[in-house]
Amino acid sequence: MERKHNAPRRGPSMPPGVGERAKDFSGTLRKLSKQLGRFRISLAGVVALSAGSAVFSIIGPKKMGEITTEIFAGLMRRLSGGSGIDYEQIARLLLVLLGLYALSALMSFLQSFIMAGVSQRLSYDLRKRLAAKVHRLPMSYFDRVTHGEILSRVTNDVDTLGQSMSQSLSQIVSSLTTAIGVLAMMFSISWQMTLVALCILPLSGLLMGVVIKKSQKYFVGQQRYLGEVNGQVEEIFSGHGVVKAFNAQDRVSQAFDKTNDKLHRSAWKSQFLSGLMHPIMSFIGNLGYVAAVVMGAAYAASGAITVGDIQSFIQYVRSFNQPISQIGQIANVLQSTMAAAERVFEFLDEPEEAPSVPNPVSIEGIRGEVTFDHVRFGYTPDRTIIHDFSATVRPGQKVAIVGPTGAGKTTMVRLLMRFYDVTGGRILIDGHDIRDFDRDELRLLFGMVLQDTWLFGGTIGENIRYGRLDATDEEVMAAARAAHAHHFIKTQPGGYNMVLNEESSNISQGQKQLLTIARAILANPKILILDEATSSVDTRTEAYVQKGMDELTRGRTSFVIAHRLSTIRDADLILVMRDGDIVEQGTHEELLALGGFYKELYQAQFEKAA
Repeated sequence: MERKHNAPRRGPSMPPGVGERAKDFSGTLRKLSKQLGRFRISLAGVVALSAGSAVFSIIGPKKMGEITTEIFAGLMRRLSGGSGIDYEQIARLLLVLLGLYALSALMSFLQSFIMAGVSQRLSYDLRKRLAAKVHRLPMSYFDRVTHGEILSRVTNDVDTLGQSMSQSLSQIVSSLTTAIGVLAMMFSISWQMTLVALCILPLSGLLMGVVIKKSQKYFVGQQRYLGEVNGQVEEIFSGHGVVKAFNAQDRVSQAFDKTNDKLHRSAWKSQFLSGLMHPIMSFIGNLGYVAAVVMGAAYAASGAITVGDIQSFIQYVRSFNQPISQIGQIANVLQSTMAAAERVFEFLDEPEEAPSVPNPVSIEGIRGEVTFDHVRFGYTPDRTIIHDFSATVRPGQKVAIVGPTGAGKTTMVRLLMRFYDVTGGRILIDGHDIRDFDRDELRLLFGMVLQDTWLFGGTIGENIRYGRLDATDEEVMAAARAAHAHHFIKTQPGGYNMVLNEESSNISQGQKQLLTIARAILANPKILILDEATSSVDTRTEAYVQKGMDELTRGRTSFVIAHRLSTIRDADLILVMRDGDIVEQGTHEELLALGGFYKELYQAQFEKAA
């Protein structure tokens, strides 16, 4: 099999410096705000409900203080021979208190219900955009980024973003409303005691800032290394047969352990630092609580404040510390959210290949003449694969491209399909530069059968029909017969309705190849590309397939990439490539008579066969 000229893959880039990180953070925040703008009405409802729930909860301790004061006053009246406790007044206060807490609970339920819908809709929209983005990215992106890294952004990062938004937004509103409302109630009871309790805020803010600054880089690293782990897992699972065949389990495990260790250290540090927030805030909050209790006791002893107000104030101090602590916890969650959002929007901002051009050339009436005009190309600027490739293929010709591994044969096919654009020269179809066609329409001209078979989870019939979705069952079976696949299909349980599993491992590699050939036959393209299409079938099957191929290529411009030179003897034109250039071209007999590089390749194969 020919080695593909892919650019070396790389993992995610290293995180930027502090200045760049702040810039990225603000940019990500703007994009996330824009994305959430679609849900502004729902979010406004969440804010209102969260604020209302917090307000009703805030009033509760005040009513509790009134009840305590009334009970204390009634006991004092009883001791002095008066009427005692006014139970009707206490009952009224209890009913009001019950109503407040019931309304608070109802609003909390409604805001949770709405926020769950918003967060899931946000996740749905982002996954939809990411899935659509995959189809618009150039092939070069997939050459340098692992599949697991992409999967991690579509699954882990989107889930992190959705879950964090569901939990954090309502908590932020509730915590801020609670903090402001509680502060107002504390001032209404005693401004002196309130100022004492507020002395903890500067210390709380300072410690929160330190923890957030330290932990942010670890949250970013956690999401990045999670993507790398997913990439390795995807690679190991897809190639587990090769791993076992070469007894490479230990090496693979060591490589995985190294990446997993990075993820563990980054996740441990981020979680540890975020876990520090609650005990730190609780300790500082308790300092304010103790100060308020001591000062309240002194005021009560002097008669400057009632017992009920002291009880209410102490409850408010507790309530004030709770939202401050929650805000600290939310800040850590938001760091994870922003790290995930940054990776999602980074993927969405990747440069796309232009699907259309102004005034595109129509594919109607295309005959299939292909011209390579001094084509130059390299996957990277410092590594040129195709140096100067020129050839003309007339409509209906069968052109074979041969050469040693790494000569650039498959690269030419990729350029023809515009998976990549040439860096120099032109490729013309019927005299029109392929860059003047819409990409989607251009690819309708081609049918491809590659050495790497691709089938999806579905029935055999559905996989063949992928070549032309509106094909009838009769046409599907006719294509299978032409590819000599009908017989083996009928022997399978269910025939054309047999379901292929995820890896299509319930049929052989040669049978997979026959199905892809049938799919190409059904597509009935103007130009056919066969990249080692018979490399996975046995010699007898190859003979049958070759007959089907001859029928398929008749009257069509076809490009055949082959290593077994015996299969392309009848080609109208053979292009011999070496180091990215055409060194010889002609028919099989002409090239043998020339006595050059092609003859060396042919004789080498003949000697090996002998």
